[in-house]
Amino acid sequence: MYLRGRFMKKEQFFSRTSLRFRRFSRKGYALFSVLGREVLIGVLSVAVVSHAMAEGISVVEELAKDTVVREAQTLDDVVVLGSRAPLTEGETARIVTVITSDDIHRAAVATVNDALKMVTGVDVRQRGGFGVQTDISIDGGTFDQIAILLNGVNIGNPQTGHLSADFPVSLEDIERIEIIEGAAARVFGASAFNGAINIVTKGSRSSRVQGSPVTSQLSPVNCVVALEGGSYGTFGGNGRVAGKEMSLSAGYRQSDGGTENSYFRQSQGFYSLNSQLSTLNFHLTLGATAKRYGANTFYSAAYPNQYESNGRYFASVDIRGGFSDAFQFQVQPYWNLNTDHFQLIRGSGVGENFHRTNVIGGKVNGNYDWSLGKTAFGVEVRNESIRRTYHSDRTEVSLFLEHNIIYKRYTASMGVVANHNSGYDGRFHFFPGIDMKYRVWDTSKAQSDVFLSYNTAFRMPTFTDLFYKSPTNEGNKDLKPERVQSLRFGFRYNSSLLTLNSSLFYDWGKDMIDWVMYYPTDKYHSANFRLDNRGFSINSKLSTPNSQLSTINSQLSLQVGYCFIDQKRYDDVAIYKSNYAMEYLKHKVTVSPQLTINKEHSYTLHFVVSYRWQDRMGPFYKPFSLIDAKISFVKRKYEATLSLNNITSYRYYDLSTVLQPGFWCMAGIKVKLWE
Repeated sequence: MYLRGRFMKKEQFFSRTSLRFRRFSRKGYALFSVLGREVLIGVLSVAVVSHAMAEGISVVEELAKDTVVREAQTLDDVVVLGSRAPLTEGETARIVTVITSDDIHRAAVATVNDALKMVTGVDVRQRGGFGVQTDISIDGGTFDQIAILLNGVNIGNPQTGHLSADFPVSLEDIERIEIIEGAAARVFGASAFNGAINIVTKGSRSSRVQGSPVTSQLSPVNCVVALEGGSYGTFGGNGRVAGKEMSLSAGYRQSDGGTENSYFRQSQGFYSLNSQLSTLNFHLTLGATAKRYGANTFYSAAYPNQYESNGRYFASVDIRGGFSDAFQFQVQPYWNLNTDHFQLIRGSGVGENFHRTNVIGGKVNGNYDWSLGKTAFGVEVRNESIRRTYHSDRTEVSLFLEHNIIYKRYTASMGVVANHNSGYDGRFHFFPGIDMKYRVWDTSKAQSDVFLSYNTAFRMPTFTDLFYKSPTNEGNKDLKPERVQSLRFGFRYNSSLLTLNSSLFYDWGKDMIDWVMYYPTDKYHSANFRLDNRGFSINSKLSTPNSQLSTINSQLSLQVGYCFIDQKRYDDVAIYKSNYAMEYLKHKVTVSPQLTINKEHSYTLHFVVSYRWQDRMGPFYKPFSLIDAKISFVKRKYEATLSLNNITSYRYYDLSTVLQPGFWCMAGIKVKLWE
C-alpha cells in the first residue's frame, strides 16, 4: 500500500485527512521514505500533505507566515484517460498533456478554447470571440477528427465539428483538461481519429485520486459569484454553488463584437450530483448551452449578414462499482441533443436551414487486475440522427479489448476496437494499436520516460460532409470513411524545477476529407484525398524555487513551446483552395512567463503574459503574433482581474475571410460568498 506522490514541507493541522496505502512500492517517495513521519500501518494520517484532492492534482501551493514554505509539487496518482484500463498519469504509456484548474485560473484565458490555444500541438481556429464558434484540431488534423469528451463521455456533434466545442461548463467547473495526441480509436472510439480532449469537472468520478471515496473531491458548501465587463459592450457573469455531493453553475455573456455583425448572446448551465448506494458510486451530469450570434462571413465572404443560433442539452449517468478489488465495472448511458438554425442572409429566407441532431448512447466497461497485468474490455452503442433540412440515422457499435502490462520500469498497452456502423458497409472493421513506455530514471527528485506508439483509426463523415447543400457548399453522399495509421515517439522529463515534453509523429492518412474549391467561382465541395501529416513538438516549463523576502514570497515560471507540421498530398487533382485539412499550422510558438507574489496573510498577485506566433499554410494567410496579458489580485474572499487581449491590436484571420478583432480589454471581480 502506498501513496504515489512526493511530499511537501507543511505545517501540521489538528484536522487531518487519511489516505489508504494500496501497495508497497520501490519508489523513493513511497511508504518507507516517510519514516520519521506519523504513520499507522494500513493508514497514513497525513501530517505532511493537507490533501491530494482537486486542487492538489497537479500543483499545490500554500504560503503563510507561520508555515514552512511549501514547494510546488507534482502528483502522479491521478487516473487519466490514456488507456481503457484506469492508469495513473505516471503509469500510462502515452503522453497526456494536462491543463489543471490552477493553470486555467492563472492564465490569460476567458474560455476553454483560449486555454487550448497555448498547447503547441492544438490548433484553435476562431470564428467568433469567447468561444462562440471555434474549430479545434490536433497535429495538422481537422476539427472533425478529434473526440471531445466531458468526464469521458463523447459530446461531439455528428452534424459538424464546428459545433462540438459548445462546452456546457464554465471555467469554474473544470478540474483539469486532458489532451491525448494521435489516433486513439481503440480507447475512445472511431471519432478519436487524430486525438482526444477530455474535460474533467470538479467532483466527478474522473477527478479523484485513485482509491479516494466518492465524496472526497468535493469541499464543504461554497458559493462563488463573478462579474466581468469590457470592450465592445461585453459583459457577463457566472455563479457556482457546490457541496459535498452536488454542484450547480450558470453563466451568461454578451457583446456587440469587435467587428461588423459579430455580436453574440450566450449562456450555459451545469449540474453535477454524486451519491453512493452500498458499493456503487453514481454520478449524474446535466448541461445546457444556448447561443445567438451574427456570423459575419463565417462560411462565405460574399454574405456578411449571416446569422446562427445553437443549442445543446446533455445528460449522462456514471455508475461504477466492483465485484472485488480486482474486478471493477462502469455503466455510462448518455444523451446529447443539438439544435442549429442558420441563415445565409438574415431575415430573407435565402440559405436558411434547421438541424436537430440527437445522440443516444451508452457504454459498459470492465477491467480486471491480475498477475499478468490489467485487462480492460467494453462495448459502446451510439445512435446518431439528424432531422429537419435533411434526415439521416446511423448506429455505431464498438467492441473494445485492451491489456496493460506494468513491469518494473516498463509499461505496454495493447488493444483493438471492432467498429460497426450502419451508415457504412454493415461489417465490423478492426483497428489495433500498441503504446509502450520505459522509465529511464526515477528518483524522489525527477522522473524521465520515453514513449513509442503505433495506432490505427477510422472516422465516418459527418452529416454535413455527406448531405449539406447551400448556395456556397455542396456535400458528397458518396464520401468514404477516413483511415489513418499513426506512429509516435515521445520523451518526458519531470522535476520540481523543469518539465519537458517532446514528440515526433507521422500519420499516414487515406481518404481524408476536406472542403475544397476547384476554381475561383466554384462552390466548396467535400471530397476524399490522400494526405500524410508529420512533424514534432516540444514543450517546457521552468519554475524557480520560492524566494522569500521578509513577509513576501515570490515565484517565477516560464513556459515555452514549439510545434512544426508538414503535409504531403498524393492526389493529382488541381485545387484552387482548401478550407480546412490543407490549411494547417506549419509553425506555432508559445511563450508564457508568469510571476506570483504573495504577502503572507494579506494578498496574492499573479502576472502572466502569453505570446503566440503562428504560420498557417494557404495563399490567404500571413504569419502573425499575438500578445495577451492578465493581472489578478486576490485578497481573502475577493479576486479582481484585468485581462488585455491582442495588445498590439493586430488584425488577423484564423479562417480565410473572418477578420478577428483588435485590442480587447476585460475587467472582472470574483467573490466567494461562503466556503
